[in-house]
Amino acid sequence: MRNYAIVRTNGFFVAFILTFVCALLGTFLGGLPYLSLIGALVISLILGMIFQVLPTPVDETKEGIGFISNKFLRLGIIMLGFKLNLVDLASAGVKTIGLAMVVVAGTVSLTYFLGRKLGVEKELAILAAGGTGICGAAAVMGISPQIKVSEDRREHQRENEVLAVAIVAILGTVFTLIEIGIKPLLHLTPTQFGVVTGASLHEIAHAVAAGSSGGPVSLDTAIITKLSRVLMLAPAALIIGAWYQRTTVKSNAKGKQKLPIPWFMGGFILASILGTFLPLGTAVLAVLVKIAYLFLGMAMAALGMSVNFKVIFKRGKNAFLAASIASIILLSFTILVSKAFF
Repeated sequence: MRNYAIVRTNGFFVAFILTFVCALLGTFLGGLPYLSLIGALVISLILGMIFQVLPTPVDETKEGIGFISNKFLRLGIIMLGFKLNLVDLASAGVKTIGLAMVVVAGTVSLTYFLGRKLGVEKELAILAAGGTGICGAAAVMGISPQIKVSEDRREHQRENEVLAVAIVAILGTVFTLIEIGIKPLLHLTPTQFGVVTGASLHEIAHAVAAGSSGGPVSLDTAIITKLSRVLMLAPAALIIGAWYQRTTVKSNAKGKQKLPIPWFMGGFILASILGTFLPLGTAVLAVLVKIAYLFLGMAMAALGMSVNFKVIFKRGKNAFLAASIASIILLSFTILVSKAFF
């Protein structure tokens, strides 16, 4: 029994070191000029996949990797709330918040509808829809705990998470380059272009990269608009969890089950309140956000280490197609709205 405890401790320590290294490397590489389009979280995921080929004690680290991908994910999302300044979001006005609500609700619904019509399984369609409509990888990982699957489908669900993250990472990078490229053709003001990038792109890193090409006003507008979408993560996760539970129970005819409540999303909102109203200072908030991304990077690396990603390419085409169509419609919609209302 004592030897088993030692093995578990050593396994967790090895898993912690491996994921920590991946997160640090992801943060460093994500800050480089061209790799910034991909983002630190996705790079950490890729590094985790690469670590699978190394001669590490997989059986011993498996439990530690599972703990990190689960608990550190929640801790990272909670601390990510410090990035949201509620006063800044409120000052952005009803139009920006309203646009964020319409974009999130519309894009999530559209992507899910298209995915199901194309034959994508329910769980993968939900994750791809959340990542496309809200805030990329963080949304995928924030919504995933709300999707309760049986023990024998846990590995399959982890594959869905990786696939959904890969979809939004690729599409976000492609659409960032597209929006920068077509910017001269759109004849938008800096504010309007910031609204387009913040409302249509997948990751915060994508909105920053595209928004900065329009100047400081465009960048500030892009960040505020994007963070307005990030704010929707908590209510969206709760609504999706309730909807998924209800439809799954109904289809399986197993009777009423307990609704999964994302308590960590409450921590996310509390962190945003504390970061907004407590005099923590810009430097302290910046450190807290960096720590948040470090925890999220470790969770993404752990996810990459624990999944059989060879099967991803076999069943990801239709999900990618659904998210692509939804992203094109979203970009067209945000261009029209920005010209009409901003």
